[in-house]
Amino acid sequence: MDPEEAIDRIAAGQGAPAGHRVLHAKGHFYSGTFNASPEATALCRAGHLQGTSVPVLVRWSHGSGRPDANDDMPFVRGMSVSFVLPDGTSTDLLGQTVPRFPVRTPEDFVRLTEVTRDRRELAKFLATRPRTALALAVNARARALAAPRSYAEATYFPVHAYRWLSLSGHGTWVRYRLSPRPGPRPPGKFSGRDRLREEILARLQQGPVAFDLVVTVAAAKDDPHNPMSVWRGSREFVAGWFEITTPEDDHEAEGDLVVFDPTRVVDGIELSDDPILRFRPSAYSVSIERRTPHP
Repeated sequence: MDPEEAIDRIAAGQGAPAGHRVLHAKGHFYSGTFNASPEATALCRAGHLQGTSVPVLVRWSHGSGRPDANDDMPFVRGMSVSFVLPDGTSTDLLGQTVPRFPVRTPEDFVRLTEVTRDRRELAKFLATRPRTALALAVNARARALAAPRSYAEATYFPVHAYRWLSLSGHGTWVRYRLSPRPGPRPPGKFSGRDRLREEILARLQQGPVAFDLVVTVAAAKDDPHNPMSVWRGSREFVAGWFEITTPEDDHEAEGDLVVFDPTRVVDGIELSDDPILRFRPSAYSVSIERRTPHP
């Protein structure tokens, strides 16, 4: 699929206005730190996994293409993280609230965004894709699209697998999960179309919001190249933890564009051959070009 066509079709299906992301258009930035666990350091030589505290930029978002989306509207939510390594390079991790990714190819992803709101077209789409229907059923049971009480209380699942390399060059395929740690809830009730933003601001006034970075290590038959694959996993461990502390000004208000790219990796981390993963940078390039102000 051509990236231009993909962005055109997603934008049309979302009713996304020009100048914004075609998905996850509504979001805000926050900063904090990440600290890796010794177990992560032993498996991966990447700079942000060596145990020293590294800065992170976080964006929590509503998954639709509408920057004015209502926070109570059912939709996937996102948590994107950019790690800033000691040498100034960065690497990104993008999570969403659905535990099972429902499609394998860019073409099917675009088509699913088009038919989601049309029951007849969705039924026709699923009739030839039983594994997609099963994944959507699992996500529905998990209430993955329901509006969360707080961005700080949702679990986020990065779609793709990555290969970690140790200092000796040994490779380990892993998947991630961003799991919230319990923390005090702010007093009062939050309502209205921007309630998640208001709640997280009130929560951060009480202290950091914490998440564990949980890693699943692939078992022998787990497929790292298929985003739909269900892993048995050989083991699971906490690779580190985030402390998000500070609301950031809108990094894009003055025309600067912030891009979280799951293919932006550093030494010690390798990409899979997942077709969705490999397609994303070209689609982002089109989206960035359209969001960039031109004289």
